Amino acid sequence: MPHFADIILPLALPKPVFTYAVPDELLDEMQIGRQVEIIFGQHKRYAGIVRRVHQEKPPYPTKPVLAVLSEGAFITEQQIALWEWMAMYYCCTLGEVMQAALPAQLKLSSETRLVRRMDYGDDFSSLDAEEYLLAEALLLREEITLSDARKILNKKTVMPVVQRLINKGVLLLREELRERYRPKKVYAVRLAEPYRSQPDRLAPVLDELGRHEKQLEIALAYIHLSRQRPWVSRQEILDKANASESSLKALLKKGILELYERELSRIADHTTPTATAGTLTDQQRRAIGEIEAFFAQKKPVLLYGVTGSGKTRVYVELIQKVIERGGQVLYMLPEIALTTQIIERLRRIFGAEVAVYHSKISDSERVEIWRAAASGKPVLLTARSGLFLPFKNLQLIVVDEEHDPSFKQQDPAPRYHARDSAIYLAHLCGANILLGAATPSLESWHNAQSGKYGLVQMSERFGNVPLPEIRLLDLREQHKKRQMQSLFAAPLLEGIQTALDQGEQVILFQNRRGYSPVLECRVCGWTAECRHCDVSLTYHKQHHALRCHYCGYQERMPSICPACHSGKIALLGFGTEKIEDELKIFLPKARIARLDLDTASTKNRLNDLLTDFEEKRIDILVGTQMITKGLDFDNVALVGVLGADQLTRFPDFRAGERAFQLLTQVAGRAGRKHKRGLVMIQAWNPNHPVLQEALHGNFEAHAQRELEERKQFLYPPFARLIRVYVRHPKEEITLAIARQLAEGLRQRLAHRVLGPTQPTIGRLRGYFVQEILLKLEKSATLLDETKRLLLDTAGQLATQPGWSQARIYADVDPM
Repeated sequence: MPHFADIILPLALPKPVFTYAVPDELLDEMQIGRQVEIIFGQHKRYAGIVRRVHQEKPPYPTKPVLAVLSEGAFITEQQIALWEWMAMYYCCTLGEVMQAALPAQLKLSSETRLVRRMDYGDDFSSLDAEEYLLAEALLLREEITLSDARKILNKKTVMPVVQRLINKGVLLLREELRERYRPKKVYAVRLAEPYRSQPDRLAPVLDELGRHEKQLEIALAYIHLSRQRPWVSRQEILDKANASESSLKALLKKGILELYERELSRIADHTTPTATAGTLTDQQRRAIGEIEAFFAQKKPVLLYGVTGSGKTRVYVELIQKVIERGGQVLYMLPEIALTTQIIERLRRIFGAEVAVYHSKISDSERVEIWRAAASGKPVLLTARSGLFLPFKNLQLIVVDEEHDPSFKQQDPAPRYHARDSAIYLAHLCGANILLGAATPSLESWHNAQSGKYGLVQMSERFGNVPLPEIRLLDLREQHKKRQMQSLFAAPLLEGIQTALDQGEQVILFQNRRGYSPVLECRVCGWTAECRHCDVSLTYHKQHHALRCHYCGYQERMPSICPACHSGKIALLGFGTEKIEDELKIFLPKARIARLDLDTASTKNRLNDLLTDFEEKRIDILVGTQMITKGLDFDNVALVGVLGADQLTRFPDFRAGERAFQLLTQVAGRAGRKHKRGLVMIQAWNPNHPVLQEALHGNFEAHAQRELEERKQFLYPPFARLIRVYVRHPKEEITLAIARQLAEGLRQRLAHRVLGPTQPTIGRLRGYFVQEILLKLEKSATLLDETKRLLLDTAGQLATQPGWSQARIYADVDPM
């Protein structure tokens, strides 16, 4: 009797699986989770995943499976269950989830191009006949398509051969030719020649240095440190000798020591542990005991610990216990490129047990880590995409900074929340899950208060260092007394100067990049706006250009108003670029740098900036919310917040929560190790409740007030939200579709349907946008029925004449 297989394809199609006939010769190899080659449509070939093998003949002709591409299960049944749950919960297709889940190198299709790896060379003696033919073709042409490969081998299915060549390192896919994840560069010190090769000649030199105390201390510090480790960083020597750069420069000039750059890989340089975890404090031991007690009850646990309380040390202890039991740990971070210090710390402790997985590494590295996870790699440090890895024995999931909006995928689908999906993954795998934050999301806090999650608190900073002192600077008073100096209140500038005089560092936070967000004509009121989006263009002084931060459109800065030809055009507002510019006027001797998307657009530039600040080559770091993410600098005495009011005025019910989180996170960068830090917040309305709660560091009061408001107006966590978006190039069609969709939903959901309305940005990347908000009671049945109704109604509208270009999609639990 013939056999058939239901195949998942990486395509955004409503039907979750497609049925194919299984040839007899492939039947023994067909099993759930294997990757197979099929033809979809007339000629297009794809690599799909086997969902089910059965003998139920469909009522239509079936195409055959062409080949089995993977050896053994390629995707686990737990992964498929997670995919299906995400497709159902987040209102998207199973193909879209598959597309997001698999590394590009594992998604072969007809359009795939094959590229020769130059580092393999031209010795193909270890290849079989078919592999040799493709390798030789690539040697001559360097790049071929899958169609070319089929002609060369004179056979219909070539994907198994291509997969073998990828595994052997002969070729790669065209998508891989992106910038690779570059290593961090640090400055290291070593003995100069001839002392490096003839250390006995160093003794008389040290005797001569007796007259220069600091230089001698640096030399002795180097000798001491070099006996303990294979290489010594410049900063380690300066810290141990308590000496200045000038003393080190003197030794460099004398030819005793020399400086060189060393690459510290964040991918795989750490093969052995180089540090111990350190002794646990009483607070950390108590927290671990409470966490394990909740784990025994199979409850998710929320670890609420103030900034600098030592939450990471708690994670390390729990990870060590899982490794000893032979299990795996998924450690999730919101933006892994901005949390390099945590990565380095875990690598020093666990060495080769740690693998890092995120979008900045190359596709081939992603595949290697994918396979390492499947074979039991103990610690996987990942961004949100780590959810999709094929774990062998997952026992613990840690979601650090669980409140962070970066855990929510926005575009494209699936628009999932990694924290919530991780809780479901833990349920599928029987693993424990720990959510950590200094400012928990109100949803998690509510779940902990109601007993759904276990709650563990760490209220003291490590080493009993007090929380930073926070001062609110009233800009109205500063202007009234004429004490403002450009963008800065007088006390803030004085605080910066004091910190610099004491050899300390400063961080200034403004959550807006660029020089100025608005260019306006003072005569006619014209403003520079994007051609494709309903937003103003931001002026970037470095490039003397106006740019859209949504679609990337840019144009030259005009010298006169294009509407009335007046020369009276003015820049309004300020961003990080203007702050940096103004600081150079008031503090000309200070070393100032900027950390935002413009200056840290590549991993290498970001690493260089963080390293320079860590090694005290930068005095003042001006940045956007990038500076709030998991960074720990010993020497930061002052943190200044320049635009606090704009954080609280955003038209969103989460604005207060996010403002409090950002202010608390950025304040936590001050005085984290040895002394109490100072935080100065400039605001026009210092009496705003969020600012007052941040002033006193009172998260519980903030949470209580926000939750009372949300309960009154029926917002999460007391209701479920689904935002439905309609997009089309024509405004009138967008509105017509949105109105008809809302009317169809309203027939079943009544008052739960709000809108349609134009969102804050009514046109984005050339598409007009309308928004419908569904506000639902907390009922799983109602939620499921609403999603089915939404998908059915949207599907019917998409078939109407003239509406095929419309994009209708849902954002479940929007952030």
